Amino acid sequence: MGTVRPPRPLLLLVSTRESCLFLLFCLHLGAACPQPCRCPDHAGAVAVFCSLRGLQEVPEDIPANTVLLKLDANKISHLPDGAFQHLHRLRELDLSHNAIEAIGPATFAGLAGGLRLLDLSYNRIQRIPKDALGKLSAKIRLSHNPLHCECALQEALWELKLDPDSVDEIACHTSVQEEFVGKPLVQALDAGASLCSVPHRTTDVAMLVTMFGWFAMVIAYVVYYVRHNQEDARRHLEYLKSLPSAPASKDPIGPGP
Repeated sequence: MGTVRPPRPLLLLVSTRESCLFLLFCLHLGAACPQPCRCPDHAGAVAVFCSLRGLQEVPEDIPANTVLLKLDANKISHLPDGAFQHLHRLRELDLSHNAIEAIGPATFAGLAGGLRLLDLSYNRIQRIPKDALGKLSAKIRLSHNPLHCECALQEALWELKLDPDSVDEIACHTSVQEEFVGKPLVQALDAGASLCSVPHRTTDVAMLVTMFGWFAMVIAYVVYYVRHNQEDARRHLEYLKSLPSAPASKDPIGPGP
């Protein structure tokens, strides 16, 4: 008689059970809290606290069901495109007190619908592209950044929902117009000032310079024409002077009879 083998259905059941356990283990790891952060879970909503952790970049393994992400008071200087695009439930993102120097058009891709608060205050941001934050419906904090005030920044700010509690602390570190430096930017814009008038002034100056150039060319031509005519007149006069004079009549006029 041959060797009795165990039933194949039992072997298949054991194999399937081990695969399910392994899959659940992988899913658990995928939802794990990034080191060295804390991730308290409240009824399935995750808050990720990574403040004061010395982070130099955004963690890659942030749980997808995160609703609050605190990355403030770190050393983050660069935000890669799409760094938060998998966080569809994110409501508040705190990136304040870092060393962020720039934000791109795709930095906050995927957050347009649900994000309610974005804190970018106390960073090193100088310029804000028009398309970088315009699609967000969140309140945005931009205070205490070394902003370079120019027309592009003015156009970007008009499309943002700025946090009213910190809007007066947005000031120009440098500016295309010196009178804006160190002053609350939004207050100046609300009062009727404009950073977009500079290109028009530059154009006016260019037109004046062009007109002056044409005027100078006309004057130069007139001077050349007058001098040229004077030279011709002088030569003509000298030519006339060089002609021999007509001889006097030799027949004396006698007395009459």
